[in-house]
Amino acid sequence: MTGERGGGERLQKRLARAGVASRRAAEELITAGRVTVNGEVATLGRTVLPTDEIRVDGSLVETEALEKVTFLLHKPAGFVTTARDEYGRRNVLSAMPPVPGLHPVGRLDKDSEGLLLLTTDGQLTLTLTHPRYGHEKAYRAWTHGEPTETELRALEDGIELDDGPARALSARPARGGAFVTLQEGRNRQVRRMLDALGYPVTRLLRYRVGGLWLGDLDPGEYRELTGRDLHALLNPAQVPRHAWERAERETLGRWG
Repeated sequence: MTGERGGGERLQKRLARAGVASRRAAEELITAGRVTVNGEVATLGRTVLPTDEIRVDGSLVETEALEKVTFLLHKPAGFVTTARDEYGRRNVLSAMPPVPGLHPVGRLDKDSEGLLLLTTDGQLTLTLTHPRYGHEKAYRAWTHGEPTETELRALEDGIELDDGPARALSARPARGGAFVTLQEGRNRQVRRMLDALGYPVTRLLRYRVGGLWLGDLDPGEYRELTGRDLHALLNPAQVPRHAWERAERETLGRWG
């Protein structure tokens, strides 16, 4: 039976809460026919009850059994941010320990590098990827040519992209490129915004999400987040000023 049922929960939300994938990726799994509910292939829009048996590619989904763990990975360039890749390209899970239910939070395009979160906590994934929460993401871009402060101010004022207007929270010059901070996460947005100014990006690194910084991790290295890390991630305004300034100095020293 499909459709809404009393006390039911959207299937894609249930999958995300179980740590299978982000809600968007869960919708893709459902659309591809890879999810069954009580032995029947599920369709998008299906709601489920706690007693329903849900399987993805034949494997049973256990909503409550997963231990909640979150990692920060310095994603190397060349790795795709998906759990599986139909073209056989290297994906970020190949750089991580084999933790059941571990999945990337959001996306960082194949050619980009830097801070990427992977978690088994479906609620954390929903919180970080839902547009209404607007978590900041900060990037260091290297470009062909060097944009000026005046040119970068146009990104703060807002520019028009092919999928609508886009605006940076901040944009300032750096040696051979720029620092850009966004509060939205559209596909390849920093690259497209700088390209619109006439400065194609040659390298792009994400060094902060919310109040969590990449720190001194090298490409391919990762660490498990502590409770303090998760609090800083979700509550950047509560990070002590001295800690924020230290992280900013270290970032400028390494990537400036």
